[in-house]
Amino acid sequence: MHPGMRGSLLLPGLCFLLSLSGVVARKTTGTCHLCPQNAYCVNGTYCTCNHGYTSVSGQIYFTFPLETCKDIDECKPPINIYCGVNAKCQNTEGSFYCHCITGYRLLSGDEKFSNSNENTCQKITPSNKTKDTKELQRVVERIESLLTNKTLWGMEERRNIASTATFFLQTVESTVLDTALKAPDLKIQKVQNRTLAVETRVVTDNCSQGIMFNLKAQMNSMDIHCDDIIQGDIQGPSAVAFVSFSSLGNIINATFFEEMNDKDRVYLNSQVVSAAIGPKRNTSLSQSVILNFQHVKMKPGIKKIFCVYWKGTKEGGHWSTEGCVLMQANETHTTCSSTHLSSFAVLMAFHSQKHDPALNVITYVGLSLSLLCLLLAALTFLLCKPIQNTSTSLHLQLSICLFLAHLLFLTAIDQTEPKVLCSIIAGALHYLYLASFIWMLLEGLHLFLTARNLMVVNYSIVNKFMKKLMFPLGYGVPAVIVAISAAFKPHLYGTPDRCWLHTDQGFIWGFLGPVCAVICVNFVFFFLVLWILKRKLSSLNSEVSTIQNIRMLTLKATAQLFILGCTWCLGIFQLGPAAHVMAYLFTIINSLQGFFIFLVYCLLSQQVQKWFGEIIKSKSESETHTLSSRFGPDSKSSENKQRQKY
Repeated sequence: MHPGMRGSLLLPGLCFLLSLSGVVARKTTGTCHLCPQNAYCVNGTYCTCNHGYTSVSGQIYFTFPLETCKDIDECKPPINIYCGVNAKCQNTEGSFYCHCITGYRLLSGDEKFSNSNENTCQKITPSNKTKDTKELQRVVERIESLLTNKTLWGMEERRNIASTATFFLQTVESTVLDTALKAPDLKIQKVQNRTLAVETRVVTDNCSQGIMFNLKAQMNSMDIHCDDIIQGDIQGPSAVAFVSFSSLGNIINATFFEEMNDKDRVYLNSQVVSAAIGPKRNTSLSQSVILNFQHVKMKPGIKKIFCVYWKGTKEGGHWSTEGCVLMQANETHTTCSSTHLSSFAVLMAFHSQKHDPALNVITYVGLSLSLLCLLLAALTFLLCKPIQNTSTSLHLQLSICLFLAHLLFLTAIDQTEPKVLCSIIAGALHYLYLASFIWMLLEGLHLFLTARNLMVVNYSIVNKFMKKLMFPLGYGVPAVIVAISAAFKPHLYGTPDRCWLHTDQGFIWGFLGPVCAVICVNFVFFFLVLWILKRKLSSLNSEVSTIQNIRMLTLKATAQLFILGCTWCLGIFQLGPAAHVMAYLFTIINSLQGFFIFLVYCLLSQQVQKWFGEIIKSKSESETHTLSSRFGPDSKSSENKQRQKY
């Protein structure tokens, strides 16, 4: 149906425009007023509706400026167009047409006719269905002959191969769709041979709400919403086609993937599939289609998966990831979603990276050492009464969060099955590492306030404010971030090889964004602390004890560079020639973060050393007392016996 009248918007302004237009019309065409949509002027005086329309007032000729013309439904009373036996009338905007009812078709094979005199509707017999199926079979055979044509694909130039592939895919989609639409009564058609498989669906009626169609070709499948197949602005049936090519992936292989890194090993691990809807081709989808691929090679060691489609360009064409998202994968199948169809082919590509085994060893050894140090640090913060204050509370919470995050990382990062458990692990890691960085941020703030206290006498109000809000911030902010991420894109928690966040759709920035912000702020705190300490050192007299305290604080402040997570910025510099060196520095320093916490806050703390010394001393005195009490009576009795001998 054509778009409705536009005269319902902004009524006051419309009245003004109509009156103004009427003046112009009288000046240029005599006495004819401005006629509404779907009407024309008669003799420069009156307006009348076009054929197939009637005025709302019922008048044939009119001059009223707000009159409108509406469509006449020729298929309903009082007109009731008769299309003949086994046919029915279909109204359109300003017109109508006749078509055969379900189970019947015109002898000519056409879909529409004008009146009962053109009615040749006959019942569809099995012989007719066989004829239509054979037509699709012949189409598939022609496509197969093109696929196996070595002359066609034997061109040496890469650009020519890409251009030929683009034209070939578009031709296959158009041909298969046209063949399906010529036989709308065959709702489902399936044809398969050794090189390709085709399934088509024809939809002639309105869709039930939420209904989806599942099309299969060889070992691949596609789920598409019925509403996306029905094209409301086109009369007649609509169709969807799904084609799977067995050998096309050998021709347009992974070398046409432009996002491939030179150091990566990328290859196709699925058949190439193509999907299209018609008769109108380049239509947008209201909801993504779901594509399920069976792997050609079973490779459990895959490190990364790309869902890609063939993008035709002026240069020929290439594989692209635009609009394609990896949903889930296992050893045998991969599921993708795509926001577009039309003349594009959707396929799957895998890419694997070789990991340095030395980095894995460093990671596991460093994290294991950090776990031990974090456990000892947490026990020290809990048991050592002299050091328990706001600062110790911050150290304790940071140690707990890092300990749980590292422990979960070491024990469960590779537990990718079942999928739900992997998603939960990924969400827990997301929360624990975010919480760790928020506590690092609070550590940086507290260090800055401690250094500022050297210059400012009173900052108790700020300190009390921090005590009150540090727990809601430390555990509440990460919870909000994870909750928002999980609410919008829960399926992106967990990858095929790691229980971590997907990089698709920028989802990883739900972690990287807050982390980068914390690192930047902590760098600012760090340099402010160094500046304050420098000013304090220059203003002090030569009191040795005071200078020693300041120097110790400076040493601890420098060590905070590691504790506050600032060294995580080394991950940004893993590019170019220095990438390998930066990777080692990043892994070594950050896996030992727990060790630095124990070193600075426990081993180098005079209060902890004194507390530990008192424990050793009291234990030693206790043992001495126990020994004296145990051996004392025996020694006296021995002495008495000696005296009796004499």
